[in-house]
Amino acid sequence: MSDAVLTPGSLALPRPAATATRKPLRLRGASAYALVGPAVVLMLLMLIGPLCGVIALSFTDYQLGAPSFAWIGLANYQDMFADRTFWISLTNTLTYVVVVVPGSVVLGLGVALLIQSGTGLRAFYRTVYFLPVMATLIAMAIVWEFMLHPQFGLVNGLLRSVGLQAHGWLQEHSTALLSLCAIGVWQALGFNMVLFLAGLVSIPKALYDAAEIDGAGSAWSQFRLVTWPLLGPVTVFVVVITGIRSFQVFDTVHVLTKGGPSKATEVLIHTMYMEGFEFFRSGYAAALTVVFLVFVLALTLVKARLTARQVHYA
Repeated sequence: MSDAVLTPGSLALPRPAATATRKPLRLRGASAYALVGPAVVLMLLMLIGPLCGVIALSFTDYQLGAPSFAWIGLANYQDMFADRTFWISLTNTLTYVVVVVPGSVVLGLGVALLIQSGTGLRAFYRTVYFLPVMATLIAMAIVWEFMLHPQFGLVNGLLRSVGLQAHGWLQEHSTALLSLCAIGVWQALGFNMVLFLAGLVSIPKALYDAAEIDGAGSAWSQFRLVTWPLLGPVTVFVVVITGIRSFQVFDTVHVLTKGGPSKATEVLIHTMYMEGFEFFRSGYAAALTVVFLVFVLALTLVKARLTARQVHYA
């Protein structure tokens, strides 16, 4: 009996059949679809479906409670762009955004820097400034209504005590919108402060030491050369989120002014509410909603574009 000679080819294991490898792949694909399926269904039911419904409704003359409707094409949009109330509400909304966003961002950053540079009571100050975010905005709006009351409000009382003239802050055309902007800044400041604090904590202390060695010993130099550049991604996020939330202003307007006086505080969402649930013009309200969503989508795309260009840090 001759000895068998072993070669590398004789040690090779037989290849598995093609069907044996495809079956697990199919099973894994089916498992992946089964796991993703509920989320996709919920997204279709809760997001995509209602959005498509609102867009379709904006091309109709549907009124809430009406048994039928007709397709009218772009008539709602033509009426909207010819409507003076729409342009007033859009202008007031943009004014609110222009005032609230930089005001709350700058003050939020300033408060975060003060808290981060302090040595004690940090938790206390964080809690105090974050209270407006946790509180119910409608309840806080009622408190502000009493504070800004023309006769017995705290603000006018302080003005009279120093010899200044009192104002009907929410009743006068020239001060109503600015008063709502001040409330908006107060309400958004705490949220922005927390975001900036998270960004400040993430900046390595070694960078400040290196900047000091290179001659940047003052607080302003370290802020300009280290803090501000590394807060770029956080700043972009805070600005865009604050802008989106400012576009959504409704509670304070509805509780305090109802859009008055003489539409001085009329904003987009309040106009949508009035058209849809007071005048029952659901088709026209849907067209307003589409325009509002376009603004929000534009802000979201700007955030995504700017964030992609920023340098992130660990």
